[in-house]
Amino acid sequence: MAGTLPAGTAGQDAGTTTQDAAPDPDALYRSRADLAAARDAAAIWQRRLQRDGADFESAWKLARARYWIGTHAPEEAREDVLERGVRAGEHAVRLRPDRPEGHFWLAATMAALAESGGLLSGLRYRGRIKGELERVLAIDPAWQQGSADRALGRWYFKVPGLFGGSNEQAERHLRRSLEYKPDSTASLVFLAEVLIDEGRDEEAATLLRRALRAPVAPEWAPEDREFKAQARRMLDDISGGGIPP
Repeated sequence: MAGTLPAGTAGQDAGTTTQDAAPDPDALYRSRADLAAARDAAAIWQRRLQRDGADFESAWKLARARYWIGTHAPEEAREDVLERGVRAGEHAVRLRPDRPEGHFWLAATMAALAESGGLLSGLRYRGRIKGELERVLAIDPAWQQGSADRALGRWYFKVPGLFGGSNEQAERHLRRSLEYKPDSTASLVFLAEVLIDEGRDEEAATLLRRALRAPVAPEWAPEDREFKAQARRMLDDISGGGIPP
């Protein structure tokens, strides 16, 4: 994929204006809890990328936006959005292989596509996902507060042991991610899932309480709120409603 992304895809993420004086896509993306705002942001980044195929920032931000849209859109629309997110991530990687953003959001969109497609789809993408995340670690392990370790921990937990999955490795990567951001709701919830799978419910409950008490990060407010809701459900499930928050 060189120059620009395939023609004919602009505006598919939302019905936005085609005027040059478009709204700020970063501001729109901050309002991504409203899916229409995320679609508008993606459409602007898509148009910018079509005008300038070397626009690395628009490429990786388009992949990020399509990850969000693809994980929140109606089920029947997710595969198409995520596949286009993969293409945007691949484009970003080709533009700047030395930067972590493209590698990470390519891995994230592939992982979401793998989860939505079932076991066979997951096995198809597993090697590429792991490779992209390991590339992020090689570039900058502290990038985005340990996001690569967080995602690798998830990878090791979700992939069957026969194909490289390992709860031990999952726990190791997730604990490492918490060294960069001890109050990460995502890392705390993901690690709690691993511990529950290992029968370590009390340890998991401690982590889930931490997730519930963690401040909401302005940059990641929609994600934090979702993980807090998940933490509450998980805590209720393992405690039978008997463990206080």
